[in-house]
Amino acid sequence: MKVTCLLLTLSRSIHRQLASAILIVTFAGQTFATESLEQTVNYLIDHVGKSDATFIRNGASYTPAEAVAHIKAKYEHFKNQIKTPEDFIRLAASKSLLTGKPYLVRAPNGNEIHLDVWLTDALKEYRASKHE
Repeated sequence: MKVTCLLLTLSRSIHRQLASAILIVTFAGQTFATESLEQTVNYLIDHVGKSDATFIRNGASYTPAEAVAHIKAKYEHFKNQIKTPEDFIRLAASKSLLTGKPYLVRAPNGNEIHLDVWLTDALKEYRASKHE
């Protein structure tokens, strides 16, 4: 009887410790994912700001600094819905909410590309550099 009680007590203790460990690992994983998201979004925003491109929104041209300000404002607006860098690109840096027109990037050579494609390429490069 004493052995059974001791085993039951040990079993409960182990279960509690295991449950605590699972919660800690889960919380740590969520924190890491959030930090990783913030770091990645900041990288993408910096990528816009450091570029020598012209950003086009609804037919008007904007500097990198103006594009950054606009994208940051949209990021703040959609922050609760953004769980991945892809969400950030889709919600904050792809198209106008008012007109639905895609945002464009014009390179110094005159070539234009959709901002979401340009940022997705930058995201791929960023991720590749993290795995080197």
